[in-house]
Order: sequence, then structure tokens, then C-alpha cells
Amino acid sequence: MDLKNGSVVTEFILLGFSAQWELQIFFFVAFSLIYSATVFGNILIMVTVTFSSTLHSPMYFLLGNLSFLDMCLSSVTTPKIITDLLIAHKTISLWGCMAQIFFMHLFGGAEMPLLVAMAFDRYVAICKPLHYKSIMSNKLLNGFVIISWIIGFIHTMSQMVLTVNLPFCDNNVMDNVFCDLPIVIKLACTETYTLELFVIADSGLLSFICFIILLISYIVILVTVRRRSSGALAKALSTLSAHITVVTLYFGPCIFIYAWPFNSFSGDKYLSAFYTAITPLLNPIIYTLRNKKMQGAMRQLWFRNLSCKQNF
Repeated sequence: MDLKNGSVVTEFILLGFSAQWELQIFFFVAFSLIYSATVFGNILIMVTVTFSSTLHSPMYFLLGNLSFLDMCLSSVTTPKIITDLLIAHKTISLWGCMAQIFFMHLFGGAEMPLLVAMAFDRYVAICKPLHYKSIMSNKLLNGFVIISWIIGFIHTMSQMVLTVNLPFCDNNVMDNVFCDLPIVIKLACTETYTLELFVIADSGLLSFICFIILLISYIVILVTVRRRSSGALAKALSTLSAHITVVTLYFGPCIFIYAWPFNSFSGDKYLSAFYTAITPLLNPIIYTLRNKKMQGAMRQLWFRNLSCKQNF
């Protein structure tokens, strides 16, 4: 990005949450704790899934990949939010802003189809249990992960190719805590109506379509279980409740931000912060506090580690 395309802006100013110092300190402590818990929790899940023999199954393989994406997604924006809370003049370079947008949409775009793959895994496990091992093969699982990354890369590149060429002339103030595509586009000193429609069609529709597919898959699972046995419905609801919670809290803010991205309101920055900082924490919380098998595997690894240290 240079003067050849009309840009004279070299950095953007972020307004952040609040000008009150007391609130800045509160947010600093809160986001520091949230980010620390996110990194620790997701690393714990990845390590447990990798080294625990009881968790070498398709569901936990996909969960480990989801934890990696969650940790990466949070790391794109949250450390910058935390450091900015300690300074009065919050800025980000133009290329730093573009990098933030690129990686946020890369990891976010890859996570959506991975959640769909997890829903498919639950569908096969509940509705076709006798064929589960043959259907959910290692080849299919690796294919799910590769396709998720490909979709994420295509998703972010299709938008970045158009965004990096936008000219930014004088307005460089963002009423947000990090760079995001709808806000950056509105700062460009050129007509961006077509690009705005493209963002809605790309980010908004990707979120909405994945959300609808997930809802349909859960409804099919519950209807199938109910037809087989009314008593099994409660067990299926218990199994799916964690997935439904993650999906609802993940896609809710995402759809709101990107399906109607250019009709902003004062709460946009809080929704954005929730989506990138707090949502990645839901995965370790829900899948560890509610999953007895995961808890047992963590305890087993902990005692094994203590035993190795004592023997050493």
C-alpha cells in the first residue's frame, strides 16, 4: 500500500472501549485473564487429545484442531487489545491492520466448516453407530481439516485482494478495538458499495450458511433419535448441548457483524471483542467441564507426568 494507489494514511487510530482510566484497568485485567485461560485451556485440550490413548477418536481429533484454530483466532487480536488498554494513543500500522484482517478471516473462515465436520461426526455417531468407524476414517478426517483450511484461505484472500488496493486519504479513526473489514472499508476515500455487497455475500453468507447447515444437522439427529427411542432423546440432547452452545455463541455475533456489517451501532466493538476474545474460551470450558472422558484423560496424564518426575 503506497501513494501509487492514492493512500496517504500509514496508520489507523483505534478509539478502544472507554476513555475512563478505571474502566481501562478493568478491561485490561479481564482480557488478560480471558486470553491466558484461552491459551492454557486450548493447549491443554490439544496436549490431552494428542497424548491420551483414550481420546484417539474422530470426535477428539476434530476437537483438537478446533482448539488450535480457537487459540490462533484469539491471538490475532487479543494481545493487541490488552497492550492498547495501557496506552492513551492507540494506533496500528496500515500493514499491521491488513495482517490482522487476513489472519482473523483465515482462522475464522477455517473454523466454520470444521464445526460442520464436527456436527457430521455426531450425526454418524448417533444415527449410524454401526458404520461409524468405517465412515469416519482417517482419510475423511484429514480431508475435513484440509478442506477447512482451504475454505479459510480462499475466504480471506478473496476479500484481501480487493481491500489492500483501497486508497485511504485522511480519515484514519476506527471506533473499534482492532481492525475489521467493514470498518476499514468505510474509511476508504472511494466508492465501496460493490465491495460492501461482496463482504456481505462472502463473510455474511458463509456464516449464515454454515449456521443453517448445523441447525439442520442437529434437528435431523434429534428427530432420528426420537423415532428410535423416546428415552434416548434426553441422552442425545445432553451430547449435543455442548455443540449447540458453541455454535450459537460463535455464529450469533459473527452473523450480526458480517450479515449487516455497514449498519453499525455503538455495540459493534463489544460484539467484535466477544467474537474474537471470549468465544475461543468457550471451547475449553464446555468440552472440559462437561466432558467426563476428557476430564479423566487429563487426570490420567497429570498423574502419569507426576509419576515420571518422581521416578526421575
